[in-house]
Amino acid sequence: MGYLETAADFYSEVAQTPEVGLCCVQSSPLQLPGLHIPEAMQEMNYGCGSTVHPSELINEPTVLYVGVGGGLEALQFAYFSRRTSGVIAIDPVAEMRSAAARNLKLAAESNLWFDPSFVEIRSGNAFELPVPDESVDVVAQNCLFNIFEPADLDRALAEAYRVLKPGGRLQMSDPISTRQMPLHLQADERLRAICLSGAMTYDEYTQRMIANGFGQIEIRARRPYRLLDAPSYRLDQHLLLESLDSVAFKVPIPEDGACIFTGKTAIYSGTEVVFDDRAGHILPRGLPMAVCDKTAAKLFALIPNECMITPSTWHYQGDGCC
Repeated sequence: MGYLETAADFYSEVAQTPEVGLCCVQSSPLQLPGLHIPEAMQEMNYGCGSTVHPSELINEPTVLYVGVGGGLEALQFAYFSRRTSGVIAIDPVAEMRSAAARNLKLAAESNLWFDPSFVEIRSGNAFELPVPDESVDVVAQNCLFNIFEPADLDRALAEAYRVLKPGGRLQMSDPISTRQMPLHLQADERLRAICLSGAMTYDEYTQRMIANGFGQIEIRARRPYRLLDAPSYRLDQHLLLESLDSVAFKVPIPEDGACIFTGKTAIYSGTEVVFDDRAGHILPRGLPMAVCDKTAAKLFALIPNECMITPSTWHYQGDGCC
């Protein structure tokens, strides 16, 4: 049995018998005014972080949610797209689709603003998304793509790119590994299905997005997720997994490479009122300017004695320059 079949069987089980705290980092989901999460939906919070970033959700976007789970984030997205089929949620597991539909009906009882028609649940998978080219504003997935082997991850990322409108956003939350995952763990289908052994390193993960056409990546959060202890997992030393929340934009890749924002700033300390690098970056003296990692490196190389680069905060919400 392949790892995808193992994952499907596992999520069929936890759809019918919820496994509380299976992989979530947050003890409670994002809270919003007037939003009430049914207990049954909370029990099926199988994400490793959050893909719902309110700053990304203006103008009632059409959201394609891949891997509906218990419907929690589909409900949160519907909070911003309050219209029929504003959220399209797909899942290949029939039991999970049924559980999400039940949970969304419960949500309608405690959320006067919500109608179950706001979330359209469809059968489908990440490799063949059941929507036309360039038809959605946001594609989101939480703790799903990390279970894919590299070739399958590329297929999923390419499909997300296909269905996004130009300028659209791929919002993801996945575990990453602080070093290369050992082969014996990668080969364990059960550990991969429960989001422990398919994690790539940060560099591998972000470069896969870029290789599939995404020209800008912004890191929303990076935090500890799980520790694989050496004795239990037959390792030479403990292995820390982290949860990474990211937003990748369907914009062209610049000639000098994609922009990745990790919360760095550049601060000019020279004698001029402002510094202009003649490449689109103007730094007022003494004031921090958010920059992507690529620009940070270029500025430091250009004026190393007059430019402070602050460390990555692993949290970025926009503004600045690339």
